Amino acid sequence: MGMIAVGLPYEVGPIRPPSEAASLLIRATRNCPWNKCEFCPTYKGTRFERRPLEDVLADIDRAAEYHGDVFQTAFLQDANSLVMKTGDLVQVLSRLKERFPSVRRVTSYARARTVARKSVEELRQLHEVGLSRLHIGLESGYDPLLEYMKKGVTSDLVVEGGTKVVESDISLCLYVVLGLGGRLRLEGEETWRNHALHTARVLNEVNPDYIRVRTLTIKQGMPLYDRLVSGDFEESSDEEKVKEEQLLIQSLEVSSYFASDHSTNILMDVRGQLPEDKEAMLSIMARYLQLSEEERANFRLGTLFRYFGYEPNYRSFEDFLLPARREAVTAVIENLEQEQPGRSRQLVSEFSRMLI
Repeated sequence: MGMIAVGLPYEVGPIRPPSEAASLLIRATRNCPWNKCEFCPTYKGTRFERRPLEDVLADIDRAAEYHGDVFQTAFLQDANSLVMKTGDLVQVLSRLKERFPSVRRVTSYARARTVARKSVEELRQLHEVGLSRLHIGLESGYDPLLEYMKKGVTSDLVVEGGTKVVESDISLCLYVVLGLGGRLRLEGEETWRNHALHTARVLNEVNPDYIRVRTLTIKQGMPLYDRLVSGDFEESSDEEKVKEEQLLIQSLEVSSYFASDHSTNILMDVRGQLPEDKEAMLSIMARYLQLSEEERANFRLGTLFRYFGYEPNYRSFEDFLLPARREAVTAVIENLEQEQPGRSRQLVSEFSRMLI
């Protein structure tokens, strides 16, 4: 069974993209139909369910009666709404338009394999009745890494599905996980380099409207956590992750917006419209890579302070470059170390796990 959110008379799923924070959330399906990815803890221990169409439509009615026509955006949950029959999804989108006429954007998560099974005509039909954008997890364009992480798709499938979405005029957002390969050496080579280069290849072929990056963060509940504990997987350092992101951006030939809008990311300032902002983005990473290990650790913890109520903190890389701000953050970190040696490193690990 699903869960009714506290105070709401309709079902709401567990997650949505940060960009949908102000959106109406309508749960079209429950959980994830794949649910095998090594790096994802969200739906582990749950069973995928197709919600009856009448239940979804009733939830839209209940949401309209409860809220009124106050939303400009809506998001269909859970992990792969396009697994619904196209005709059923058309009815859901039509009911949303009827009950929430002020909604101007409707988005959803989808899997590349599911989208690839739809025809362009079906996708255009969904677009015509209101589906504005799809969020799809590419994660990596390097097939051996996709297989290692049990993603259940190949890079060719992402290209096929992504190209169909673009052709249908639905806005497409592809997600990339920085650091996904850690320090693996799949096929006898450094995986981080192949991860960056092959991911850029896929992105160049699809040319999505948005590229969103997330940074691998491992915690209990993920199958990857067991690989980490056993020594089969080793995480890359912050410096290595930024070098990977640098190579990715250097290799991109797209007209996409590159978004770094998740708190797990090391450099959230690295964002902008490509290709116009590429040099500015690379400049930030070049300056970061010139820092000492101590300075990088200071920047990371000071950035995480922002999300957990610590003052002072860094809201951007430019903040870190301000001498007075850096001195203030450094004083806080030094006090933490005096009270408990090694505490700052522990906090980075603890805070990062709390962000996913």
